[in-house]
This record gives sequence, structure tokens and C-alpha cells, in this order.
Amino acid sequence: MASTPLAAAAAAGSGVEASSGSEETGPAPPDRDLAALFEQAAERLPALLPTASKEQLLYLYARFKQVKFGTCNTPKPSFFDFEGKQKWEAWKALGDTSPHQAMQEYVATVKKLDPSWNPQMTEKRGKENKTAFGGPVVSSLYQEETIREEDKNIFDYCRENNIDYVTKAIRSKKVDVNVTDEEGRALLHWACDRGHKELVSVLLQHTADVNSQDGESQTALHYAAACEFLDIVELLLKSGADPTLRDQEGCLPEEVTDCKAITSALQQHTAGKT
Repeated sequence: MASTPLAAAAAAGSGVEASSGSEETGPAPPDRDLAALFEQAAERLPALLPTASKEQLLYLYARFKQVKFGTCNTPKPSFFDFEGKQKWEAWKALGDTSPHQAMQEYVATVKKLDPSWNPQMTEKRGKENKTAFGGPVVSSLYQEETIREEDKNIFDYCRENNIDYVTKAIRSKKVDVNVTDEEGRALLHWACDRGHKELVSVLLQHTADVNSQDGESQTALHYAAACEFLDIVELLLKSGADPTLRDQEGCLPEEVTDCKAITSALQQHTAGKT
């Protein structure tokens, strides 16, 4: 489950090469000038979204985050959040790349997307630029889905950690605690994926099948381990989760994580079952 250098791979696949500060455009300008150029490039990007590839946008997203927030300092997104994980991996892959270098690479990439772009002529558009989720890079491609209240199902409420709603639905017998979605994922899978420990505990108290397997034979333990939620892994193990169950690819829960603490906990319980 180790992060891949997605930013570098995206650069290679899209013809965008990482800058080392030796672009053909000449010596790097002073940081103040470079910062201003970077902001103009960020303002220019929304107009280029129709022609930019997803890989290029991930490349730019990572550098935008590196400039604004520095080294990646957020938890890995949940198992189901595929786009979120791509963004996180792209940012994480930059390591301790300096903001100066990230700005250079960002500006150089925008220039390659639009060779005719003249920063001197860029007009500030203010509120016309979308800046959701860290900048204009992601505003069009990575909008969080908004579900109307009347359209939500029990899995949506579970994902949102609406403990009261889920508890009432189970107690009223309107919902089977072990109901599964179209991919075979039970409520417990969703709660573990999102890191909702209290909800996990509630579901287990209502006799959720701790060893239920989804369409790919993954258990809630696989999900919690993959997302590196040690406290939930330990809770599941105490509740009878079987660490020897393999998914359809033959992987044990301990084989889907890089977290040493989780691996150790799972191995100890595996040893106890053999």
C-alpha cells in the first residue's frame, strides 16, 4: 500500500518534465516575482482545464499544495476515495520539495499547456476563479458529490457518521445491520473505511458480522488495515475479526498495510489462531 511517485509518473506520461531550476526560460526570478507569477499561473489554469489531462492536473495539484501547505501533512484518504488517494499520493510523492521548486514546476507546466500565455497580460478574475479544495487546479475535476437528503440511503448515512440515524434504523428493524451494497460492502466496511470508530463499535454491538466479506472477499479488517486505523483494527480483533481470512487476491489484512504497528497487531493474532 506504499505511495507511488504519481507526480513523476504523470509528468512522464504527459510530457511534463519536473523542473530542477534549470528551465530554458533563464535564471529563476526572485521569490517575490516567482510567487506573483505562480499566482497568475493558478488564475490562468481554469481556462486550460478542457485541454489538460488528468495526469497533468494531478501534477499541478501536488505542486499547488506543496506551495500552499508544504510537505504533505494530511492522513491518507479512505479506501473508497480513489480520486482523493491519487491527489494525496501525488502530493506525498513530492516529499520535501521546496516551495520555490514547486512554483517553478507549476509555472513551467502552465506555460507548456498554453505556450501563448503571457503572464504580463493576465487579468485578475477574483471570484470567477474557483478555488475549492486547495486551488483552481481541482475545482472542475474533484468536486465532492453532494447528495440531497431525500436521496440518501443507509450507506450514505454510515459514510457521514450519522450514528443516530443508523442506530435508529437498525433498532427499528428497517435496516438489517448486515445489509450490503451492490459491491457486497456492509455497513461495517463503510464505517471502517471512513475511520468512524464509534460507529464501528455501535454496529458491532448490534451484531454486525465482523468477518463479512465484500465482493472482493475483503473483510472490515482489510479496510481498517489498508486505511491505517490502528484503533479500529484493535477493536475488530477484540470483537473476533479473523486475521487469517484472505481476499480474492490472496492477501491477508497484514499484507495491505505499511503500518508496522498494525502489521504487528495482526501477526500476533494470526499466530494465536494457528
